[in-house]
Amino acid sequence: MEICGDSLDEILIDLYQSLLDSGHSNTGTRGSTHEVLGAAIRLRRPRARLSRSENRGKPFSALAEFLWYLSGSGDLDFIRPYIPEYEKEAIDGRVPGAYGPRIFSMRAKLDQLDKVTKLLEWKPTSKRAVIQLFNAEDVALDYTAARDEGFIYREVPCTVSLQFLLREGFLHLSANMRSNDAYKGLPHDVFCFTMIQEMMARRLGAEPGEYLHYAGSMHIYEPDLDEVRGYVTEGHQKMVEMPPMPLGDPFDLAETLVAAEGRIRAGEPFSAAEMAPAPYWADFLRLLQAFWASGDETKLNALRADIAPAFRIFVDSRRDKPRRQPAPRQARFIRGREL
Repeated sequence: MEICGDSLDEILIDLYQSLLDSGHSNTGTRGSTHEVLGAAIRLRRPRARLSRSENRGKPFSALAEFLWYLSGSGDLDFIRPYIPEYEKEAIDGRVPGAYGPRIFSMRAKLDQLDKVTKLLEWKPTSKRAVIQLFNAEDVALDYTAARDEGFIYREVPCTVSLQFLLREGFLHLSANMRSNDAYKGLPHDVFCFTMIQEMMARRLGAEPGEYLHYAGSMHIYEPDLDEVRGYVTEGHQKMVEMPPMPLGDPFDLAETLVAAEGRIRAGEPFSAAEMAPAPYWADFLRLLQAFWASGDETKLNALRADIAPAFRIFVDSRRDKPRRQPAPRQARFIRGREL
């Protein structure tokens, strides 16, 4: 199966319909699925990375997961308010399969994105610009002991690798997945990986090219089938691209963004425009502020007035959500260093 499209919504509509029509039943570690083997996706305009649907428009959890990656942290406390399901994967307060530590400190020392940058600066046409997320250690398990003791081994990354391909001034990204939850996981993957793609493109002085995504097993879990049918019935959405990322090396802002997220969740008031160096990044902080201001009409109205029009639909979606209480202020770390 190969699906091409200009936006995430365009791809999801076709992908979900194909899974509903042609998916075969299979039982995974998390339950029964409708599955297609060997699914390939080509997103031609990676800035159209956010669904405009009420059903699949999930910018808050996707943005939080992206910042979790940038922090290089595997701490459950960082991601739990946004994606509580990670509690099931945590061991002693950490998520062993978290991507941040694997991207920025593989085997406790390798910053893979830094190595890829140096490789492509030295040899722009290289086909070796690959970062690894699935380790050999992830498959070297004692399955007999796990079976006999009645437990399933901790989750491991669904993503095998990310390959960066610099061609004629465009940086393309190819993601290789061993397994992909098309309903809950894929929208997050597309958002986070295309953000990294554009950040790397800016670092290299290139433009983001196409986003390529391959999954050995693409599937929908049976409890989500009705929601998937509802999304398909909702139909195609108008394509809206995020604005281009500002020039420069965006990774230099990681510390600022991660620290700002900690202040937002603790309920500290501040101006996103004063914290972020450009409107693009200020809008990211406003989205996080909207998440934590759920149900507070006064705060949401102020954020809506300042945020870019493309994001107002997401601010509005928080009006009927229960009010959130500020979370206790916790130490924030980025790649092992306390902020």
